[in-house]
Amino acid sequence: MAVSFMGETSSGISGSRNGSSPPAIVNLAPDHLFTILLLLPVDSILSLAMTCKKFRSLTSSDTLWESICRREWGPTSVDALKSSVINNQQLSWMGVYKQVSQLDTVSCQKLSDPDGDSTFPCPRASHSLNFVSGCLVLFGGGFEGGRHLDDTWVAYIGNDFPRLLKWKKVHSGIPSGRFGHTCVVLGEYLVIYGGINDRGVRHSDTWLGEVVFSGNLGITISWTLLDVGSTAPPPRGAHAACCIGKREMVIQGGIGLNGLRLSDTWVLELSENHHFGTWRELVTHPSPPARSGHSLTCISGTRMVLFGGRGLGYDVLNDVWLLGISDGQAKWIRLSYELQNIPEGVSLPRVGHSATLFLGTQLLIYGGEDSYRHRKDDFWVLDINSIPLQPTTLSSKRLQAHMWKRLKIEGYKPKSRSFHRACIDHSGRFLFVFGGMVDGLIHPVESTGLRFDGELFFVELLRQV
Repeated sequence: MAVSFMGETSSGISGSRNGSSPPAIVNLAPDHLFTILLLLPVDSILSLAMTCKKFRSLTSSDTLWESICRREWGPTSVDALKSSVINNQQLSWMGVYKQVSQLDTVSCQKLSDPDGDSTFPCPRASHSLNFVSGCLVLFGGGFEGGRHLDDTWVAYIGNDFPRLLKWKKVHSGIPSGRFGHTCVVLGEYLVIYGGINDRGVRHSDTWLGEVVFSGNLGITISWTLLDVGSTAPPPRGAHAACCIGKREMVIQGGIGLNGLRLSDTWVLELSENHHFGTWRELVTHPSPPARSGHSLTCISGTRMVLFGGRGLGYDVLNDVWLLGISDGQAKWIRLSYELQNIPEGVSLPRVGHSATLFLGTQLLIYGGEDSYRHRKDDFWVLDINSIPLQPTTLSSKRLQAHMWKRLKIEGYKPKSRSFHRACIDHSGRFLFVFGGMVDGLIHPVESTGLRFDGELFFVELLRQV
């Protein structure tokens, strides 16, 4: 979203001109003006600020900009961001909004164990990484030789994010080992679906996990096999998933039995007591072609964005689809754009990337690989505000101009990677990235040029807030 923030203002309309009376809006009480401003788009608010000193003062207030952030990002994101500020430091909400709307650079920093001991998850790819109940939770994944992992790791972060953190291995024994599964956060619960084990078996089970705190910050994970009745999606791995609110999860595509790529879409709805769930398939036309290794991200309410993946012809894709669900009815719409109209757009097609929503406004795409297995280390933003509620009414040319932006990277330079996992903290300030496949040889005799990575780093999205 392109927003031009306030510069110098003129005396404007606050006084009479040529003996004429000032407009009636100038005489409104500040609280009435405040209510009117919150009904306007940001560009209009900034334009009004240029007209006179009275409007400039009102439109510069932190109270107004905090309200604008709540309006556009939701109260949960704003409250979490406020709680993340140390020592009750006062936020400049106009500054925060400006950083988000004009985001062009991210800063990376590597995280490591402060004691340098061996208590750290081993390298892996196609695992799950989630932020829930103030913790990073890592489960499963694949390792050398196509082996699966069945371990669960937890790192407590809380509000005061440390630059160094400690992992703790949780001995739960379940779910069984797998890679290529999905895990989403529904409220304070984790929901795992599917995946593949080292014998090539595709799973169709659904697990519910909860972080449990005991004395002295002892942390465990309680896993329960969810009762979903007789209807469930076919077994699969390398699919995509996201949550809708606190009780629904959507899965799409993946690799099913006999290596067949899938194109179906399913919704899991949890019961109010979280004791059981119900699956239903969303049958729509048109719908995205079959694929695996793609991303599906909820961007607002019941609207989701699907991006990329590997198609039936083994080609890596760069298409963007919008899924909307309303009154039980679902509709897929493809958002058209052309790579040649996107700066550096040739690098956009990818599989095994991560896609994370940033403060409800921008979708952050990181890493992945292309059709030639070239791994990527780039960050892209898909501007959610450029996607209209009714995409069919907007020309593809306008989408081409505003959809995509490549970000610059400062600080630590992470290795190019694919099939890593990423998640954002409760405040929206930090994106955590762990593992994946990177370039390099484990042994000189290997010809694949691949290795599994065990690196944890974070991406700072908001600085000096």
